[in-house]
Amino acid sequence: MTNAPTLSRPHGKTSTTKPTAGRTTRAGRSPWEEPPTPVGQAAKGLTLGVVVAIVLVPLWIIVLTSLSTAGAINRAGGLVIWPDGLTTQAYREMLGDPTVRTALLVSLGITAVGTAVSMAVSVLCAYGLSRPRSFGHRWLLVLLIITMFVSGGLIPTFLVVSGLGGYGQWWALILPSAVSVFNILVLRSFYAETSSELVDAARVDGAGDWRILWSIVLPTSRAVTAVIALFYGVGYWNSFFNVMLYMPTESEKWPLQYVLLTYVNRGVGLPGSINAGFGTTQAQTAPLSLQMAVVVLTLVPLLIVYPFVQKHFRTGVLTGAIKG
Repeated sequence: MTNAPTLSRPHGKTSTTKPTAGRTTRAGRSPWEEPPTPVGQAAKGLTLGVVVAIVLVPLWIIVLTSLSTAGAINRAGGLVIWPDGLTTQAYREMLGDPTVRTALLVSLGITAVGTAVSMAVSVLCAYGLSRPRSFGHRWLLVLLIITMFVSGGLIPTFLVVSGLGGYGQWWALILPSAVSVFNILVLRSFYAETSSELVDAARVDGAGDWRILWSIVLPTSRAVTAVIALFYGVGYWNSFFNVMLYMPTESEKWPLQYVLLTYVNRGVGLPGSINAGFGTTQAQTAPLSLQMAVVVLTLVPLLIVYPFVQKHFRTGVLTGAIKG
């Protein structure tokens, strides 16, 4: 037997792999693996700067206008862009009104209870539909999808809720909008991808569906669960239409959004808030300043909750990414 001939390389040189197609890159790497060029870096930085400005500049104007005096707003001709005569009078007047404080507690309660009810129903429904051997899961899935495109209408819904005694009741603000079929489908797709080996191993150890859901499915789907909970929470926090249908005259049960809607959109002043408890010599708050304070008050809870959910958004994106 003879040894196969070997090809000698020039000293100090190494071979590189040339891609069979596409642009030739150093050491055979793909174009997206190359370090960015200065022009590319500048373009990315400029794009991100524009996006950040689009988000932050309106927030800056809203907050600044809510903290401005009537004279500063008059001098600016409307929305204030640069600080000039800052004051917290608009917030004191708004939060000094007992109606606003009660509405804030009502909104927090409806959001907490409604989110818990919606997540319980959605998680259980999605888990049942994700099990291939569950009874009638295909037909139930088809029926749920049909409701996304065909609904009974507003008047039949009102008649059903009223006929069940929901007019003027707390549950009328939660149950009619407690379930979102789209959210159920999203949860179902994640639950269906749960490792079958883990589920089979749990069943061999004697675990039932409740234990599998609580100990295996939910811990491996924290990202999507947190995101769906945020969707439900934002929906309940911003909801006011059900109040217009089922509680139009009971102001003590109005959530914050509906109380503030009466001031911002309908031009109705908050009862007892203008110059209440601050003396007769104090200047009246500008209506625009109060309106911007209303917007800030509705945004604060979401801004507080969002940073805690942000990591789950990132985890959800990485989970669905293609890894090499």
